[in-house]
Amino acid sequence: MNANMVRIAFVREGARELYAGGGGDFLTPATGLSVGFDLRACFVEETARIAAHDRLFIPAGISVQPCSPDIAGFVYSRSGLGARGGLAVAQGVGVIDPDYTGEILVPLLNTSGAERFVKRGERIAQLVFQPVVRPLWEETARLPSTGRGAGGFGHTGSF
Repeated sequence: MNANMVRIAFVREGARELYAGGGGDFLTPATGLSVGFDLRACFVEETARIAAHDRLFIPAGISVQPCSPDIAGFVYSRSGLGARGGLAVAQGVGVIDPDYTGEILVPLLNTSGAERFVKRGERIAQLVFQPVVRPLWEETARLPSTGRGAGGFGHTGSF
């Protein structure tokens, strides 16, 4: 089996149609070099309302499972949705562990001062698959010195 293979299950009515791409592909990227796959709002109603400064869990209608334990899914905000409408993934980035097989739910946070509406089928977030490194931990009394040392946020003067 291909290590890049990811299984997809359509877990809500109408989800397959929302994600159907050309040639039988699903979650087709917007361009040939796009990294993220658009997740879509998959609910029964035509629209969902998110009050100002509130959040709403929006079902994506799919479950995914990477076939490699060293690949995980990450749910990121769509830049246009956030920049123009103030809707962003509530916790910053959502992590889909390789052993999670439930439906992807996207918590959208309305950072604007006005209510926002999400339409059924609208692109609400992007799903990116990335390799995962599981470190081998080595305890030490102190870390080796570096040029930066323990200098914190903004210590280089560039902030």
